[in-house]
Amino acid sequence: MAAFLLGAVLLIVQPQIVPSRPAINSKSETTSQSVQRELLKKTSQKNDFKENIHSNGSCQQLPQTIIIGVRKGGTRALLEMLSLHPDIAAAESEVHFFDWEDHYRNGLQWYINQMPFSYPHQITVEKTPAYFTSPKVPERVYNMNESMRLLLILRDPSERVLSDYTQVFYNHMQKHKPYPSIEEFLIKDGELNVDYKAINRSLYYIHMQNWLKYFPLDHIHIVDGDKLIKDPFPEIEKVERFLKLSPQINASNFYFNKTKGFYCLRDSGRERCLHESKGRAHPQVDTWLLEKLHEYFHEPNKKFFELVGRTFDWH
Repeated sequence: MAAFLLGAVLLIVQPQIVPSRPAINSKSETTSQSVQRELLKKTSQKNDFKENIHSNGSCQQLPQTIIIGVRKGGTRALLEMLSLHPDIAAAESEVHFFDWEDHYRNGLQWYINQMPFSYPHQITVEKTPAYFTSPKVPERVYNMNESMRLLLILRDPSERVLSDYTQVFYNHMQKHKPYPSIEEFLIKDGELNVDYKAINRSLYYIHMQNWLKYFPLDHIHIVDGDKLIKDPFPEIEKVERFLKLSPQINASNFYFNKTKGFYCLRDSGRERCLHESKGRAHPQVDTWLLEKLHEYFHEPNKKFFELVGRTFDWH
């Protein structure tokens, strides 16, 4: 009797998500609905998991693919383009489950409730760009599903810094709040301010190392964000192959909008472009300061290329 009571107590106090050892070998490509159901039952604090099943046979399920970043790398464009595929069900909003503590404490039941309804043959995708640079996220994602397929879209680190600043600058302008010039962030005591958060987010080598502790490289597909802007179709083809999707997206789904200056989407005769907040002009920066950025990122970029076994056309 005492042993039985002790076992019951241990079951009650076990943590919400059971830690696992880092991944070494690739396993199944996706998590089946039955496996997800068992996982949710085990990790639910009250063990009262309820499947949200629609009358048409679709249901909410854990994502099998996550776009983990990078911020201002083109994650929204990637998600919109990928959504052209009929076998993709994408969460519309950034969920911030793994990086925001108040969300993570809600548990996997809360997480699954943020997902779109999808059919069994579809892949559910969510994107939160902050995941890539958040130290706690790789282990948390692994604990949920060690077979997760991850999408990472990267741009030239220097350009990403400027886009990062531009987004925050416009957010302040819309609220009629003043915001310092980019030089005030980039320069400190006459030198490049390497403590600026936007610069740290562009140190891809450091953040990628953290992800490779838990996921093998063949589970992380890197999308070239600069090429996605200039010629999206070849990059999306690669994503389809990585996710083992049938080739459904084609070149006719993209057309260049001269007014906006970037590619828009065409789906079943309906045309749509990204929000006007995308593609904003960067602030004018002195050439010498740009050179400082390029020089600073030279070595980290080189290390990143060696880490992932491919190069990118960055300064």
